[in-house]
Amino acid sequence: MTQPLRIVFAGTPEFAAEHLKTLLAAGQRPIAVYTQPDRPAGRGQKLMPSPVKQLALQHAIPVLQPSSLRDPAAQAELAALEPDLLLVVAYGLILPQAVLDIPRLGCINSHASLLPRWRGAAPIQRAIEAGDGESGVTVMQMEAGLDTGPMLLKVATPIQPDETGGSLHDRLAGLGAQALVEAVARLAAGELAGEVQNDALATYAHKLNKDEARLDWSRPADELARRIRAFDPWPVCHSSLNGTPLKVFGALVEAGEGAPGTILAARRDGLTVACGSGALRLTRLQLPGGKPLAFAELYHSRREQFAVGQVLGT
Repeated sequence: MTQPLRIVFAGTPEFAAEHLKTLLAAGQRPIAVYTQPDRPAGRGQKLMPSPVKQLALQHAIPVLQPSSLRDPAAQAELAALEPDLLLVVAYGLILPQAVLDIPRLGCINSHASLLPRWRGAAPIQRAIEAGDGESGVTVMQMEAGLDTGPMLLKVATPIQPDETGGSLHDRLAGLGAQALVEAVARLAAGELAGEVQNDALATYAHKLNKDEARLDWSRPADELARRIRAFDPWPVCHSSLNGTPLKVFGALVEAGEGAPGTILAARRDGLTVACGSGALRLTRLQLPGGKPLAFAELYHSRREQFAVGQVLGT
């Protein structure tokens, strides 16, 4: 009878926790879990364990949280586990070559894009923002470069017209988890061979930041609509009206023209704002201290605040 693989899992956020949950359900129980150190969170800034740590502790799996894997002591600790395979999902720490060399079968990673497109930190959001027709997950053999290793398994999914960063994230977490389970089983059976990536087709998914979430109304309406969907639920696109911040959670492209940022119409079905080309009908907004609301609710109570002719972003 074949001995089960000695698997170590490394991951941090909810996306990674979904992978770990599916591995456990499939009987592929890691001997240890690596995750980033607890971070301050919430109003009280209490130290909070990552979603992966919380799940591992529920299943009595040993948890290790080194601040870096460049430390020889941390590397020795991993080597002492004698892993056959290290599974890495959104871990957030760089794995130096010395770590990649430890597991007998190497390190494999579940990455939320169809590589070589969208290597890097924010592949889900960048795919929506760019108007890609599909996204997916690539399970790859890791090497020292950023998401450059041979591809072992790919799963694709269409990007829907109303897709948000949140909805695609959740779907890819499920698809990636199943793909990782399949890859582990096929690697154990010696059935998987890597396909080398074409570096000429690679694009880089830059990390998201709050500054780029400010809406530049001089840009085309279709570009802004994609960004609004991509940046939901974080960092959330925003603008301002008469000094009041507005977060934008929903928008549809419409015909219309005027000086960028000018309110062209305010109706129950949305607030129409002129863009560099075309216009956007904002359908879901959040005001300071409130929650995201359909514009119909804001129009009912604050109609005078959204008068035609006012300019957003000034």
